[in-house]
Amino acid sequence: MASQRHPKRPPSPGLIPNPLVKKRNLAWTIAIQPPDEQDPDEAPPQQVRLNDAAQPAKTPQPPLPSTAAIESGATTIADHLDHFTADLSSHVLFSPAVHHQLSVSALSSLYEANEGSPNGAHFVIHQHDHPVAGTHYDLRLQINGSSSASWAIMYGLPGDPNSKRLNRNATETRIHSLWNHLIETASPHTGTLLIWDTGTYSVLPRRSKHAPSEDPSSQREDYPSRSSSPDATPATQQALLEEAFRNRKIRLRLHGAKLPDPYVLNLRLTKSEDASGRAKSLRKPRTRRRGRTSGGTPQRGQKQQQPETSESEEDGDGDGDDVRESVREGDADAHLAPPAEEADPAADVSALERELRELEDEHVRRSNAYPGAHNSIGSIHQRKWYLSLDRRACGFTKRRHGGKIIWERDDDTERSTERKQGGEDVAGDMEAKARGESACLAFPFYVRGPEYERSVVTGRRGEEILKDEGVTNFIPRKGWTPVLN
Repeated sequence: MASQRHPKRPPSPGLIPNPLVKKRNLAWTIAIQPPDEQDPDEAPPQQVRLNDAAQPAKTPQPPLPSTAAIESGATTIADHLDHFTADLSSHVLFSPAVHHQLSVSALSSLYEANEGSPNGAHFVIHQHDHPVAGTHYDLRLQINGSSSASWAIMYGLPGDPNSKRLNRNATETRIHSLWNHLIETASPHTGTLLIWDTGTYSVLPRRSKHAPSEDPSSQREDYPSRSSSPDATPATQQALLEEAFRNRKIRLRLHGAKLPDPYVLNLRLTKSEDASGRAKSLRKPRTRRRGRTSGGTPQRGQKQQQPETSESEEDGDGDGDDVRESVREGDADAHLAPPAEEADPAADVSALERELRELEDEHVRRSNAYPGAHNSIGSIHQRKWYLSLDRRACGFTKRRHGGKIIWERDDDTERSTERKQGGEDVAGDMEAKARGESACLAFPFYVRGPEYERSVVTGRRGEEILKDEGVTNFIPRKGWTPVLN
C-alpha cells in the first residue's frame, strides 16, 4: 500500500524555516480545547514557561541556626543584632501578669548606641541555669567596642541592705563578645539563659573607708578626669573601668531597666585571691583519665575526677576586705567547656577537626577570651572577687532602733508610715513583687531563681524558654536556694 502523504503546510510569513526539522513533522497541528468544553474531572494542564526548562530547580532554604548553636560557637552569623532581635520579638509574652520593663526596639537602640563605640558602657545580667554549675547570674560589662568582661554571681545581686549575706562571691569568667548581651537561649548541655536586666553602667570614684560619711544626695556621680586641666577630655567609662579593674577595686552604678535607682555596687579583689587566681591560670588544664567502666564509675586505684565547676568558694560578708565567711558553693562559671564542644560533645569528629578544636581551646585558655572577643582589660579566668551593695550610695542611712542598727532610707520610712496609716497590704505587695508583677524593683528585693525570675525583655521564665527552644531533656542541678535573710 502506498503511503499517504500529508499536504505540505505553507511556510509562515516572516519566519525562517528550521532546516533541522523534518518535513513530515511540519504537518502536525495542535487543537486546543476551549475552556467551556473542557472535562470538569480532568485537571487543567500545567503551564510551563520556555525559560523554566533552562533554569535550575530552586533549592530549599536551610533553616535558621538556633540561638544555642550561635552562642556555643558552632555556627556563625553575619548580623547578630538583626538575628537576635527578631528571635526575641517572636517570643515576647503578652499577658496581664507580665510587665515588660524594656521593649525589643529599646534593647536594639541601646545595643546600637554602644556597640563598636569607645564610649560604650553596656551591661547585662543573665540568669543562667546551668546543669553542672547550677543557677547563677552573669554580670557582663562592656570593656571595648566588641567585648565584655564577665563575673558569675552565685545568688544574684544583693537587694536587702540589712541582709545577713550582704556580700556575694563573683567569679571572673571568660571575655565574651558583646553580642552575647542580646541572647536568650536554652539547650540540654548549657541550660537556660535569659536577660534578667540590661542598661548602661557608670564607674564611680573610690571612697576611702577613713573618709567622713557624706550625704548620698550630694555625692558626685561622675568620675574625675585623669588630668587636672579644665580643658582635658573626660575619660570614657571603658577607660575608667580598666583603671579600676587593674586597681582591684571597682565602684559601679548600674542604670538598668529593672534595678532600683540608684543602685551602686562595690567589686573588690584581695591580694591573696589575685595571687591565687594568677597561679591557677598558669597551671596546665586537667585531662580526663581513661579506663572507666561502662557504668561510668572509676576503676580500682583511680581517683574520681571532679568537674571544675564544683570547687569550693568563699563568700565574704561585710564591708571590709578582711572579713571572710567560708560558704560552700558551686563554682559559678558555666562556660568551662570549649565553645566548639558545647553544641554536641558526643558527636564523632575527625582527627583534623579534633586537633583544630584543641588549638582553639588552647587559644581561649591563654587569652581568656572566646573567639571574636578581645581581652583588653587583662582579665584572668576564675579569680574570685567580692561583690557588695554600697548602702550609702544607694541612699541608706545607718540608724539605731531599740539597740539594733538598721539601714533604712528616708523615703522608705515615710512610705512605710503612710501604708500603715492607710491600711495597705504590705505583705501582698511583696508577694506581687516576687511574682514579677511590679514594673521595677524597689528596696528591699530578693533574687528568687528560675522558677520566679522573668526576662526584662520578653517576660519569659526559664521553663518557657526551654519550651520555645524545643528542649525536653534538660536536667537542672538541684539544691539551689535564694538568699532571703
